[in-house]
Amino acid sequence: MRTQLTGKTAVVTGASRGIGLAIVEQLAAEGVRVVAGARTPSPELTGAAALAVPVDLSTAEGPARLVEAALGELGEIDILVNNVGGGDGGEGQTGGFAGFTDEQWRAAFELNFFSATRLTRAALPSLLRRRGAIVNVSSNGARMPHAGPVPYTTAKAALTAFGKALAEELGPHGVRVNTVSPGPVRTALWEDPNGYGAELARSMGLPHPDLLAGLPAATGMLTGRLVEPAEVAALVTYLASPLAGSVTGADHLIDGGATKTV
Repeated sequence: MRTQLTGKTAVVTGASRGIGLAIVEQLAAEGVRVVAGARTPSPELTGAAALAVPVDLSTAEGPARLVEAALGELGEIDILVNNVGGGDGGEGQTGGFAGFTDEQWRAAFELNFFSATRLTRAALPSLLRRRGAIVNVSSNGARMPHAGPVPYTTAKAALTAFGKALAEELGPHGVRVNTVSPGPVRTALWEDPNGYGAELARSMGLPHPDLLAGLPAATGMLTGRLVEPAEVAALVTYLASPLAGSVTGADHLIDGGATKTV
């Protein structure tokens, strides 16, 4: 892509598989030294990242630990990708609002929202010194909150709003902040037999393969297929690069045209 990112340092969260792993691989291919945070680093992540850090980012202390490791091993941080997310997979996610407990709401916000605020706060001094870039990975469910488990989509809506506010505050100081909002991506969330896709299929009385085959049409995706993790990674890499030097405060949909609003 010739992104002018060679020699930069990035911190990427939720990096062991799916979108996060694709982001790590794409940034590394562009010459970026990547510090990758994951609860359980996969062999693929360990091979792709300059530093893979096992860390639970849903805890209050996890984000600071990851940033400390990055600063201690590789120095200043140029790029922060707040990708970690989840809590919308498996049993108990398809029954509607009344079925969600306080603990499920808390867990959804800890992982999908507070992890990003804590990581950003911890990395901010370095990002300010480097006039760096932040990319938050949200979801098109933030714009269509009915389209998924309500704690998850509400937390993602908060993350999208956080990115807008942060861009306004940090822009005059040279730090750009953007959001990427994917639709259904071909990841374990949809394809794993124990994931959200399988649970949704069971709740609808459909075989899991039939749900996946019909998902693009059912969600209004004009491309007729799920988004690939590498496509999301390419967009994140562009937004983190100097090529997007005048792009900030934006929420970039990558959902195959599923979101129809202006």
